[in-house]
Amino acid sequence: MVNMIRDRQTLLLFGGVLGLLLVATIIGQIIKLRRPGDVVDNLNARIRAWWVMSAVFALSLLTGGLGSVILFAMLSFFALREFITLTPTRPADHSALFWVFFVITPLQYYLVATQWYGFFSVLIPVYAFLFIPSRIAISGDPNAFLERSSKIQWGLMVCVYCVSHVPALLMLQIPGYAGKNARLLFFLVVVVQLSDVLQYVWGKLLGRHKISPVISPSKTWEGFIGGILSATLIGTSLWRVTPFSMWQTMGMAFVITVMGFLGGLTMSAIKRDRGVKDWGSSIQGHGGVLDRIDSICFAGPIFFHLTRYFFT
Repeated sequence: MVNMIRDRQTLLLFGGVLGLLLVATIIGQIIKLRRPGDVVDNLNARIRAWWVMSAVFALSLLTGGLGSVILFAMLSFFALREFITLTPTRPADHSALFWVFFVITPLQYYLVATQWYGFFSVLIPVYAFLFIPSRIAISGDPNAFLERSSKIQWGLMVCVYCVSHVPALLMLQIPGYAGKNARLLFFLVVVVQLSDVLQYVWGKLLGRHKISPVISPSKTWEGFIGGILSATLIGTSLWRVTPFSMWQTMGMAFVITVMGFLGGLTMSAIKRDRGVKDWGSSIQGHGGVLDRIDSICFAGPIFFHLTRYFFT
């Protein structure tokens, strides 16, 4: 595991993010003075939320690998709570949910912290997959059994299993890259989140043709293409802090930005099905925790396994 404070290059990268936030804050306040409105207020709320999230993220890295594992474990817990809240269960599911929240989720992150890849990779898709419906069946309520089991299993997969791959990047043994894995975590989070922001900006500036008007009215082809290309270029510019070549970094950045988009679109489809706009309201300007990490849910495991397969 790595401590960010010992890695000067990672500190410089994080300093660059803070510089961008400072510039964005100043610009946001200037626009607010000249052209006040709901769009500007929403933008400034997002910037303030990013300050808080950046501080929490920095604290997790400064405490080393364990801090990152704890941070993402908490994100998984609250994201799963939001998911289960919007997908109602029955009293017969409560015992299974206890196991999901207080046994399986902590165990998954314990396996990440102890770098037990073999068990980490199969705990939820194999053992939890079989345990959850069995425990619900023992409760004796067959009403909508398949639907209830599927909702709990899907929530556990996307909110816990997929998200746990982000801090799991710290367990990878990459030749010539020892002690630098925090840069991979930083690269993933920054590129995917910047892609979200840039898709929003390009969509507001040039958006005309909607990708899926019913599921996500704000997503346009212009925003998608502009955001993906912009974030890919920014990610490519960071190739020196990764174990990849420039072209490999470009490919990685492109893949994780596309997967991030698909994650956001998929989670939007679930919200539309449940008749809500956001997963929650815990983060001002961003909705709930799951609204903020939906893109990472899809990008994280793909980035982890591509890196593990080709570079370890």
